Amino acid sequence: MGLRCPSHGERVRRGVVARPARWIGAAVAAMLVAFAAGFVVFARAVVAYAPGPSPQRADAIVVLTGGKLRLLAGARLLKEGRGARLLISGVNPQTSHDDLKRLSGLPERLFASRVDVDYAAHSTSGNADETRAWAKAKGFGKLIIVTSSYHMPRSLTELGRAMPGVVLIPHAVVSHRVHAERWWTDAFTARVLLAEYVKFLPSAARYGIARLLRRERSAVAARTQTGYG
Repeated sequence: MGLRCPSHGERVRRGVVARPARWIGAAVAAMLVAFAAGFVVFARAVVAYAPGPSPQRADAIVVLTGGKLRLLAGARLLKEGRGARLLISGVNPQTSHDDLKRLSGLPERLFASRVDVDYAAHSTSGNADETRAWAKAKGFGKLIIVTSSYHMPRSLTELGRAMPGVVLIPHAVVSHRVHAERWWTDAFTARVLLAEYVKFLPSAARYGIARLLRRERSAVAARTQTGYG
């Protein structure tokens, strides 16, 4: 029995089915390439937040909790007079003020008079919201932000979304286990950066949407003031 050649109608139907599949495949491939390229850019940005000398003086210092190195760095900046007050944001409820004072190495009098502790934040976006409320209440317009280098891009993005009028000065700390400058040679660093990059993407999207909304509100207000719209 010979093979039957597909009819013209069958070839058309197969083409109709195959074409969307090719489009979907191309779209998936493009998204994967964009994701990979974005990750490389993100990793290079993390490297740029290498520890450096003490930053310029600001109104206050904010430490986003997540490790002893962050707290020690913030405490050192406070002792150096780089800011008038220190906010420790996102503290575990089981960690007492005495624990924080001991871990920071700050004298009792300095800790009691110039350190504020935030127990309410449970995420980076929560850190941003609590920091905004604290800065507004204190009248601070310029803050030094202390966190890990890999966490800095997302932290600045969330803080920038929450308080666009405040100047943010990054001051990064780096764990000895994280080698961002050669992340592709270290499996642990690669996993840390990839996990953080996945968290960064929604933050970047929220930041972009917030900027668009602010721009739209400004445009509406301008039209209202001039009598148009």
